[in-house]
Amino acid sequence: MSVKELYVKVHEASEILGVAPNTVRKWGAEGKIPEHRHPINGYRLYKREDLEQVLLELAQSAQQTPKRKAK
Repeated sequence: MSVKELYVKVHEASEILGVAPNTVRKWGAEGKIPEHRHPINGYRLYKREDLEQVLLELAQSAQQTPKRKAK
């Protein structure tokens, strides 16, 4: 697998996670998603496997959260 296939930029990461690009940037800055930088241009990069792990954690969290009853 090539480096291009291992890493994605902010926009693609946001599509994978189903959130806005600014949310991906914020989560990266907060350390919720491991963030890497391109050595030449400084772009934020995210490993696909890290994003898949975040999706798993979100799914597990959603299953554990009790649902609210409608009033």
